[in-house]
Amino acid sequence: MELSNDELNKVWLITGTGGMDGSSLCDLLLKKGYKNIHGTMRRSATFNTQNIDHIFDKLKLHYCDLTDAMNVHNIISKVQPDYIVNFAAQSHVKVSHDLENYTFQVNTLGVLNILQSVRSLGLGNKCRIYHASTSEMFGNETDGSSMLTEESKRSPVSIYGISKVAAEHICEMYKNAYNMFIVTSTLFNHEGERRGGIFMTQKVANYVGKYSIVKKVHELTLNMDEHVNMNPLQLGNLNAKRDMGYARDYVEAVYLMLMDNTPRNYVIATGETHSVREFVECAFKEIGINIIWNDSGVNEKGINKVTGEVLVEVNPKYFRDIDIECLIGDASLAKKHLNWAPKTSFKELVRIMVQAAIERNMK
Repeated sequence: MELSNDELNKVWLITGTGGMDGSSLCDLLLKKGYKNIHGTMRRSATFNTQNIDHIFDKLKLHYCDLTDAMNVHNIISKVQPDYIVNFAAQSHVKVSHDLENYTFQVNTLGVLNILQSVRSLGLGNKCRIYHASTSEMFGNETDGSSMLTEESKRSPVSIYGISKVAAEHICEMYKNAYNMFIVTSTLFNHEGERRGGIFMTQKVANYVGKYSIVKKVHELTLNMDEHVNMNPLQLGNLNAKRDMGYARDYVEAVYLMLMDNTPRNYVIATGETHSVREFVECAFKEIGINIIWNDSGVNEKGINKVTGEVLVEVNPKYFRDIDIECLIGDASLAKKHLNWAPKTSFKELVRIMVQAAIERNMK
């Protein structure tokens, strides 16, 4: 659908622009022809702009810390946005238990800072706001036999999940009390080539990508029978099952929510679950290696079926305080009202991540 000039001249403000979701949404908006895209990024001693380097000159960037209410207020006052998309968060579940106060400051009070600023500046009737929520809010409400929906009970088992539940309630209160256009969608696990390196899926993809290159060097030097000299990949709970989609598909859903005239909250998911173990197997298959498993629990190992080399080990330090065994979402409401459905299969997602990791490791 062709967008009008009035629409394309509207102003976007995206927090967390340098992350996977923020940068993917910027790509989408530029592709559609939007001209005024503002983004926020945290101040750091080193640049962390690899996800937006290819569009750096097309964005208007602002240093921002969501915990600094005046900073947030000043940016929104200056930008006068028509749309705000909040992707900024302390989003690592295990880290949230080490940084409990900070996680709440960013994920909960940071959202409040945005909403307070929009309202106090008189932008409540003009500005449409999207806040990214998470499937971690559901906790262990399903064993996989039933799908989680917009109405499912929230039973978070992590500081991260709890902070997001609180943020969701704040958004609902502002929407209902002040008649503001606010959408909070529950994004189930979504991954991609821009995923941060500390997350499981990218850890696996990066390891496989590096292993592939070292393996090819061995083959070129005719050391066909030697093991690749790399320490095994260290992972936590191999049994955990997640509903994993592709980030680029999910930001399209976010865009559609903001274009709709009714601010509904949505579950965005694939309706499938895949275990950590399955992700590992699929990733190694991309480079022609079949993984078999032996032993169990903390002693379980993933082994190259042909060479017997140990490629994966379980490390208890990556276990969560309370883990979620299964998450699976039902995106029927998004299909009905937004005509949205995921386009990228699980195997294709893994392929994208592994191939991108190989390319990064070749540079």
